[in-house]
Amino acid sequence: MKLSNFKLKVPQELIALHPSDVRDESRLLVLDTKTGKIEHKLFKDIVHYFSDKDCLVLNDTKVFPARLYGNKEKTGAQIEVFLLRELNREQRLWDVLVDPARKIRIGNKLYFGDNDELVAEVIDNTTSRGRTVRFLCDANHEEFKRILYSLGETPLPSHINDVRKATEDDRDRFQTIFAKNEGAVALPSAGMHFSREVLKRLEITGVDVAYVTLHMGLGNFNTIEVEDLTKHKMDSERMLITEEATEIVNKAKDNRTHIFACGTTVLRAMETSVSTTGYLKPYDGWTNKFIFPPYDFNVATRLISNFHLSQSTLLMMVAAFGGFDLVMDTYKAAIKEEYRFGSYGDAMLILK
Repeated sequence: MKLSNFKLKVPQELIALHPSDVRDESRLLVLDTKTGKIEHKLFKDIVHYFSDKDCLVLNDTKVFPARLYGNKEKTGAQIEVFLLRELNREQRLWDVLVDPARKIRIGNKLYFGDNDELVAEVIDNTTSRGRTVRFLCDANHEEFKRILYSLGETPLPSHINDVRKATEDDRDRFQTIFAKNEGAVALPSAGMHFSREVLKRLEITGVDVAYVTLHMGLGNFNTIEVEDLTKHKMDSERMLITEEATEIVNKAKDNRTHIFACGTTVLRAMETSVSTTGYLKPYDGWTNKFIFPPYDFNVATRLISNFHLSQSTLLMMVAAFGGFDLVMDTYKAAIKEEYRFGSYGDAMLILK
């Protein structure tokens, strides 16, 4: 497959800048890959596609306020610092992106907050944009994180942040209601549509829910710069699949009931840690798995996903699951029906 195969003309007005007013009332397109039939529903209708003993796998990663704005020492120039991951808790070392990168050198100090509540010193260059910084703070770790996060903004992706800045409402909505394990700088968007009411109805139906953790990084939104997809390298992301999660998923495999993967992150996580017999294994580590068509999935039988943007790795994974031609045709139908795209967009359910 080539990068150009995944080019879509998504009108700017269909790229969602805000979430739906109610989580479970976003739109839901249902695609049956066996018949090619498309249905148009609301997300809360998804409960009708589950049966007793089916399994739903959710990503319980928690997004943290990763975007900060600081000022460079002496010049006072505004610098955007995007926190990627904590490297060393005791030394307050963080892997970050800085913009504009050309203004930042090793040894520069950056000041954050109206009263310079935090100071960071650049100690290393990791890439053309990336840096390692040390936050200079004498407070204990919990107080340091409280200060850091109070200064940070919700890390809206560029397709939103380039148009509007984050608000207090985004702190709640750019997060799933079951978010638990902190570490993501991007939203596992398919999970955003689940409400407590929908989860309760699934529980009553007899659906078993398993939670895995994959901390989404900015690599999901990086521009692919090679036409030959076999030459693209994904950024590594931290993930965890517990023994409890594997037992729930593997029980569904034994029962031959459906396993619903909620989002491409869940697909990646499960395909990273699957045995040769198709069963899920516990995993605690990193993944840089890149999935694009053609690909045979071993665990999930159904996929819940948002509508992703043109030429994104997320779109490629959805096309791998539902079939390239069918998914691309369905995306074109979704554009015609004015579904909303992106992290705050509408949802899609693929049945196999």
